[in-house]
Amino acid sequence: MRPLSDFSSLTVVRGFLHSLVAVLLVLACVRAVTTGVNGAAVVAVCAVFAAVYAAAGLRPLDVTSRRGAVTWLAALGVVWLALLILTPDAIWVAFPLFVLQLSLLPAHWGVATVALTTALAIGGFGWHQHALTSGMILGPLLGATVSVIGVLGYQALHRESERRRRLLDELTATRAELAAAERSAGVLAERERLAREIHDTVAQGLSSIQLLLRAAQRSLATGAPGAAGHIERARQAAADNLAEARRFVRDWSPPILEGRSLPDALDTLCATTADESGLLVNLHVSGTPFPLPTTAETTLWRVAQSALANVVRHAEAGTAEVTLSYMDTEVALDVVDDGVGFDPGAQPAPGVRQDGAGYGLAAMRARARAAGGDLVVESAPGRGTAVAVTLPCRGNADGVEAVAG
Repeated sequence: MRPLSDFSSLTVVRGFLHSLVAVLLVLACVRAVTTGVNGAAVVAVCAVFAAVYAAAGLRPLDVTSRRGAVTWLAALGVVWLALLILTPDAIWVAFPLFVLQLSLLPAHWGVATVALTTALAIGGFGWHQHALTSGMILGPLLGATVSVIGVLGYQALHRESERRRRLLDELTATRAELAAAERSAGVLAERERLAREIHDTVAQGLSSIQLLLRAAQRSLATGAPGAAGHIERARQAAADNLAEARRFVRDWSPPILEGRSLPDALDTLCATTADESGLLVNLHVSGTPFPLPTTAETTLWRVAQSALANVVRHAEAGTAEVTLSYMDTEVALDVVDDGVGFDPGAQPAPGVRQDGAGYGLAAMRARARAAGGDLVVESAPGRGTAVAVTLPCRGNADGVEAVAG
């Protein structure tokens, strides 16, 4: 059963069909009355036809089931056949019937019903004329053919239009879902970046201040000298941390890199770490240093900062070696300690521990990936730890060029 929307969705078509039926019925009545041939009977049958048509056709064509459509079309056909018996002018009413039959019935049944109606129209008109000419045959046949082509063609176009509309709706919905997914991914990525930045700035600075204040506390408790120095270094660390936080808010770049080369910044970091923790920290630079993009320098410095902070807090090491290597196609940073080591495969997932420990390695990996590089951690219980980050680079005409990313 074809949906009625295929036929009834266009108000103009419905109005034209209703008007055509009314005009043809009025014409049949007028001609019957003026010629005096079955005038009263024709008017009565036309009135019945109009009533049956209006029962569903004016609401509009509100036939919602196959049985309802077949019953309604059958009733119209019977009344039309009675009208055809009374007057040959009823042949013209067959044309709106063609449209109704093709619109409300499945295609094969609609075409078959149109063929039957055409045959009855030709036979009825010939019976009234007592002859059958080629014009009597070609007229209804041509009308039926035009109706079949027009209605079925419209229905095909309507189905294609509906298919495209559904595809557009699906595309719009998919684009909306994709946009929502991209927004969600962007929020998650920004959240991860903020977590890395906070871990590498505020958290690292507060950890250093805590170590210095503990050292000062121990000095004060035992009466040993040096408490004032520890407190002064803690104050300086707080000031540096405040500058880090302000710069972090402004443009994410560590203030220690402002106006300084990366090797100089790393040398200061190593010296500060050694001074605050008592750890022996050595910096080695291999190759010829060349300027790097801010993103690359920030990544390498932050990884060194985080790796040394892990050594101080967890490694129980005596020495840490930091190596910055400039090569033709990459820049590498290695931080190696002689501490207690650990099993990398047994580390908790980031965020598992409430104190934030365990997040550092994940943050370093994320930083390296964001800069287009890679980070490797090698360690074993009792054998120290090595953290290596490698960023790709390429040489320019002067032999100095930036790291990709």
